[in-house]
Amino acid sequence: MSGCAPVGDWVQTFSMKTVARTALALGVVLSAAACTSSSPAAPAPAAGVPATSAPGATGLTTTEVHALPGTDAEPFDKTRRLSAPKGWTVSVWARVPKARLLAWTADGRLLVSRPGFGDVITLTPRGDAAPEQSTLTEGLTQPHGLAFHGNTLYVAESNQIDSFTYASGAVSGRRVVAAGLPDAKSPELGGAYAHALKSVAVGKGGELYFSIGSSGNVSVEDRDADPERAAILRMPAGGGKPAVFARGVRNGTGLAIDPDGGVWTAVNNRDNVAYPNDDDYDGDGKADQGKVMQSYVNDHPLEPLARLTEGRDLGWPYCNPDRPGAPFVRDFQNNADGSKLDCAALKPVEQGMGAHSAPLGLSFVTGLPGAYGNGALVGIHGSWNRKPPRPPEVSFFAWRDGTLGPQQTLLTGFQNADGSRWGRPVMAVRGPDGALYVSDDFAGAIYRVVLR
Repeated sequence: MSGCAPVGDWVQTFSMKTVARTALALGVVLSAAACTSSSPAAPAPAAGVPATSAPGATGLTTTEVHALPGTDAEPFDKTRRLSAPKGWTVSVWARVPKARLLAWTADGRLLVSRPGFGDVITLTPRGDAAPEQSTLTEGLTQPHGLAFHGNTLYVAESNQIDSFTYASGAVSGRRVVAAGLPDAKSPELGGAYAHALKSVAVGKGGELYFSIGSSGNVSVEDRDADPERAAILRMPAGGGKPAVFARGVRNGTGLAIDPDGGVWTAVNNRDNVAYPNDDDYDGDGKADQGKVMQSYVNDHPLEPLARLTEGRDLGWPYCNPDRPGAPFVRDFQNNADGSKLDCAALKPVEQGMGAHSAPLGLSFVTGLPGAYGNGALVGIHGSWNRKPPRPPEVSFFAWRDGTLGPQQTLLTGFQNADGSRWGRPVMAVRGPDGALYVSDDFAGAIYRVVLR
């Protein structure tokens, strides 16, 4: 999404759809080896491979975060520093508690969803000062994903997808375009829903894509639910019944359209996966197959960044991606004999991030300075259960020859040496002024990253 073209236009989708994630070298998510229908063996990962930050983190320099007047409350009541490309500056542009996903309007305002408050906030730029804040719409049920198609704004609530007519900083004509989506209030789920927040994107032809996360870490019943959970659904342009577009997508919070019209998702993958191979992983002289070991869990499975096509299956919870371009591995706990799903038949994922990175917002951007150019940004929220913790960051994936290249770290430094954090980025989009705008739901901030 370059500038503020309408959401149906690929240029806007290419620069306004969400955040960048960097971190872990893709090679960090170990080993290769085939998962075949005749053998449950997985790649034999190289023990001791570090999983810290992506190779692209090199070449970054430390910059002090500048707080605009009125934005310097905690955690910016003390000096904060981030690592960014040389010559780039970072400022606290606005304070928005629990800020999540972002979208620019055609008239140059930044919209921010806040599921915890049930509203969407409008930020209107005011030159060098902090932006003017107002409420665009409120009283919603966990609004999360935002997407434009011309002057139509789509908002993904946890239980439905709404459309509004947008004009001059206001919305009207709310209409429910997809109802009855599962969330914690769905009777059949009894209040248990781990991934109720939904994202939305608009294809080049006006078709609507939206995510439905899994109800739990491993909940095999999601694949047979109606509507199917752990899936990306598609609705035809002009309306109609949503249908499953891709499945086995545990929690595809990152959802965006590439310059060629392809649908991409950045996925929060599963936790506590057992070691799949019948060999000694931890070096104690005993076979470790079926054991849940922190040393293995730390770097498995990959958090996929995948281009979706109709009918594609990303395997969850029966097959796990090991590393970009490598075959899927059978999940020993759920598919040890391969009878539930043939992992060898699944197309390897295009790219990905280290295990437990927690990718959230995804957006495509054009013309970043220097060697970056065109690509995708992913907001990496950071792990909640990895030891040591996976650090939050904004990552960049270069767009080359119709696909995305390896992960590079664009913005990092939110995590302290002891693993504690003062910030957690959610999404990054490019504004009409050429700057990057990054939401942070932990610090309650929107950063403006000026590209020089």
